[in-house]
Amino acid sequence: MKRKILVLEDETNIRSFVVLNLKRAGYEVIEAGSGEEALEKYSIHPDIAVAVLDVMLPGMDGYEVCRTLRTQGYAAGVIMLTARVQETDKVTGLMTGADDYVTKPFSVVELVARVDALYRRVSGRPFGDEDSIHSGPFKLNLRAREVQKNGVKVDLTQIEYGILKAFLQNIGKALSRDDLLEMVWGHHYVGELKIVDVNIRRLRIKIEDDPANPRYIMTVRGFGYMWEE
Repeated sequence: MKRKILVLEDETNIRSFVVLNLKRAGYEVIEAGSGEEALEKYSIHPDIAVAVLDVMLPGMDGYEVCRTLRTQGYAAGVIMLTARVQETDKVTGLMTGADDYVTKPFSVVELVARVDALYRRVSGRPFGDEDSIHSGPFKLNLRAREVQKNGVKVDLTQIEYGILKAFLQNIGKALSRDDLLEMVWGHHYVGELKIVDVNIRRLRIKIEDDPANPRYIMTVRGFGYMWEE
């Protein structure tokens, strides 16, 4: 069963980054750069499971697209992307038929988590091994966003989960701090690279048998880190 997601965002760089990460999470992504295009894409793909709609658009805005989709019988999930933070704007989105909203600037890890949660609710689809990545004693379930080591669940923050996911999708490949920053925090993040190192240390404490002598998350001196099986 295809997991189709509609992404409506007029800023190409933001849309491309969101699309990339949703594809990495296993979704088939339908892109739209305007409200009118989004409705056209829906007419072609009526089996879309979740629609991610930017609010602030020229012409038909995200609220109107959401309202129109609901009028046309779209009963699946809607997440609004908004730079607005006023309570009235959030209420407006929910009143037009949205199920959830994410405020810009947003963490791509948070957005994918919201999409995952909403997809599970609207599809009723159980988790299976086809949604998992395995490496040594580790099993990462992409849909449940759950990590197990030797069959025991490891409690991770969303950021730690995002880092581990990046590693397991790039086993044996050296990832720079910039790579990890973009893959986990998003290209909009403005901050110091040491935030990567801090979270790597925390992740090692949770998953390594001996964090001081890591077996899986290896340091690549002068560059970044690499996952070894």
